[in-house]
Parts: sequence; structure tokens; C-alpha cells
Amino acid sequence: MPPRALSRRSARRALVAAPVAAVLGLPALAHDYKVGMLAGASPWARATPPGGTVGAGHLSIESRGARAERLVGATSPVAGHVELHAMTVENGAMRMRPLDDGLEVAPGGHVEIKPRGYHLMFVDRKQPLREGEHVPLTLEIRKAGKVDVEPVVERVEASAPTGRGRQAGPDGDRTR
Repeated sequence: MPPRALSRRSARRALVAAPVAAVLGLPALAHDYKVGMLAGASPWARATPPGGTVGAGHLSIESRGARAERLVGATSPVAGHVELHAMTVENGAMRMRPLDDGLEVAPGGHVEIKPRGYHLMFVDRKQPLREGEHVPLTLEIRKAGKVDVEPVVERVEASAPTGRGRQAGPDGDRTR
């Protein structure tokens, strides 16, 4: 077949795969996720320096529903436990505190879990977080349930995701 026909075929597959994935609650891209009326994108983590015992994870969450939702927890096999924290600056000093009641996402609202703000802490890590790898992470949403995501690990000094993560192709296979 001529190259133009192959790209049309691929485009058709992608147009069919994305809505099917959305209906089934599966991500069309490895960096997108959906649970209930919450959707999110670009989960990422920072590589950890040698000797460190914690790591940080980041993502965005958007509510597409008419009721408030709440991120109440997370788990990962790479850490003893995962905590949701808020970072603030008080009198010129950075302070970090756990959010024991989780983080609310208002109806139609958007929350960024990013450096120097809300973030996930991988506490008592069982292995280092290495640049280019993916970290298995399960987010727990109070009403909607759980969703598995795979944050890509960026360099240790990263302040945002680079978009280099694996994506699901039109056939559902994940490539890097």
C-alpha cells in the first residue's frame, strides 16, 4: 500500500481506539487516566539521588463532574507508603505537611500536584527512581475508586514533565 493509505489507516485506528478506551475507563495514552468523573494527565516523578529514602511524584487532576471528589491516598510497590503533602513557604522557610484528609477537587475544578505545591511522597523507597523508568502507582479517589497510573521518572532537577513517556499506539501496545 502507498504510505498515505497506511497513515489514514493508523489515523482511523487511533480515532476508534481513543473513544473505546474512554468508554472502558482505560487511558488512550499512558500519561492520561480517568476514574469516575475525574481525568488527569502527565503523571511524573523525579529521579532520586543516591542515599535518599523518599521520592516525589506529580500529576494533574481535573473534575468533569457536578460533585466534589477527593484524592485520599496512593500506593506503590516501590515505596513502603505514599503520602500526599502540601508545601508552603512560611517566613521564608519551606514547610511540608501531610494532607491527612486528602485533596479535594471541586466540581469542574482542576488541581496541579507539582513541585513547590501539592505532591506525592514515596516514603521508605524500596528501590531508586531512575530517569526514564516508569513507577507503578495506584491513586485512591474517595467516591470513584482506584486508578493505576505509571509516572515517568524525569531527571532529579526536573520541574515539569518532558513528555518522553510511553504512549499506547493504535493497537494498544505501549512503546517508548
